[in-house]
Amino acid sequence: MGLWRKVKSDIDAVFENDPAARSWFEVVFTYSGLHAIWSHRVAHFLYRHKLFSVARVISQASRFFTGIEIHPGARIGSKLFIDHGMGVVIGETCEIGDEVVIYQGVTLGGTGKEKGKRHPTIGNRVVIASGAKVLGSFKVGDHTNIGANSVVLREIPPNSTVVGIPGRIVKRDGKKIGDRLDHTNLPDPLIETFRFMQKEINDLKTEVERLKAAEGNGHTKPKDSNESARANETVPISAYDTKRS
Repeated sequence: MGLWRKVKSDIDAVFENDPAARSWFEVVFTYSGLHAIWSHRVAHFLYRHKLFSVARVISQASRFFTGIEIHPGARIGSKLFIDHGMGVVIGETCEIGDEVVIYQGVTLGGTGKEKGKRHPTIGNRVVIASGAKVLGSFKVGDHTNIGANSVVLREIPPNSTVVGIPGRIVKRDGKKIGDRLDHTNLPDPLIETFRFMQKEINDLKTEVERLKAAEGNGHTKPKDSNESARANETVPISAYDTKRS
């Protein structure tokens, strides 16, 4: 893809994903996410030609002006859209596919000091919501939604919806997820667990009340056979005579 076609595709991505975008002029001059992506494309070109220091200078300058840190070594596909973008961090060996949407506060990072590939690979048409952390060297499959503030630590298959800490898959494999940008209405497995536990508690309370009511209506526990025998046992008269003496 030529330079100008790539620039145009980056601008088109803004109009496709942000209903607030009004004009080309506004998008080109005011969208920090777009500026960070263009700066990264320049830095990545220099990085691939082993001009590492110059590439890092451009990366850090972009971070200063946009609040978005993208390592020059990261590989980014076409039509990436970074919405707002403040606090976004993308690591050196990270790979991002086409038509990905990233919201503010997202981290695509590593989990230690290991060498080589240590950052995630993001598939095509993935949405990563605000504050999510994807940490480690694994693949996030195509058409996946990652919920706000989720922490993803292992591979995610395609067509999945992930929420929670650590990230849990709550929908996958062809099931309808809904609007790919509606990242505020994702199910929470913890809430579902609490609802199930509350239902169990309510059922136990109902059973206890039923047992109390049955006991109050005369259904008392039968006496032990030994107790009945002791109650019916007669005391000889001689025993009383001994006590009197």
